[in-house]
Amino acid sequence: MIKFFRKIRYNLMSENNTSKYVKYAIGEIVLVVIGILIALQINNWNESRK
Repeated sequence: MIKFFRKIRYNLMSENNTSKYVKYAIGEIVLVVIGILIALQINNWNESRK
């Protein structure tokens, strides 16, 4: 999965198209934040279940 994202990133940088790269970077950051929030929610749910 990391190789897949790396390949996309290198292709966008080689095209010198900064607007697409910025959109990609923001999208990747949003995905990471969503993953962290889901993990925290599961942790809170597990703690309250105990």
